Amino acid sequence: MVPEFVRLAAHPLRWRLLSLLAAGDLRVRELVAMAGEPQNLVSYHLRLLREAGLVSATRSTRDGRDSYYHLDLTRCGDGLAAAGAALHPSLGPRPGSVRQGIAVLFVCTGNSARSPIAEALLRHHAGGRVRAASAGVRPKERLHPSTVRVLREEFGVAPGSPHPRDVRTLARRRFDHVITLCDKAREDCPDLGGRRTHWSIPEPEGYESFRATAAEIDVRVRHLLPALT
Repeated sequence: MVPEFVRLAAHPLRWRLLSLLAAGDLRVRELVAMAGEPQNLVSYHLRLLREAGLVSATRSTRDGRDSYYHLDLTRCGDGLAAAGAALHPSLGPRPGSVRQGIAVLFVCTGNSARSPIAEALLRHHAGGRVRAASAGVRPKERLHPSTVRVLREEFGVAPGSPHPRDVRTLARRRFDHVITLCDKAREDCPDLGGRRTHWSIPEPEGYESFRATAAEIDVRVRHLLPALT
């Protein structure tokens, strides 16, 4: 279901009216001139905004036959926040606290770059409240040196494990969230329970690519935290 504020504000003329009134109170004839639309059409959409409580009207103290329209910015802010929360918990006004002990597994192909970066950053941002792990569907022999370097230099943290791990060794464990970070892993990752999510992130090549990849994963992890409630 589309949030009410989005449904109302998505109409081009209503958005134009909201934008005009955000700068200050205006009369209908001023809104008509500034919006460039017929008065009956402007009045119709103003009525819808008034019925939703986003706009109110007060009589002019100079000319009682005229009215000024006023935008309730607080209600608009609440509507925007509610719409954001409906789309994703991290976009809401007051995300809840991360549930203690929730288990999250990050999976990529080799478990040498993307998934250990995600594991380390989730541990870092969650402050010990999350049991984060990582694994690979075809793990490499060691972590990529740039993985260790980018975590140390950009975030001041170390990988959770010094060696890649095979996801099949985790078959007896159950996770609340399993997040694949490459397209191959999405197809090959076994069912470990929990909610499956996919982040399509290309494998980094070269240190600048590692920095960009780590920055993208950091943003995704920060947005993940409010969903772990």
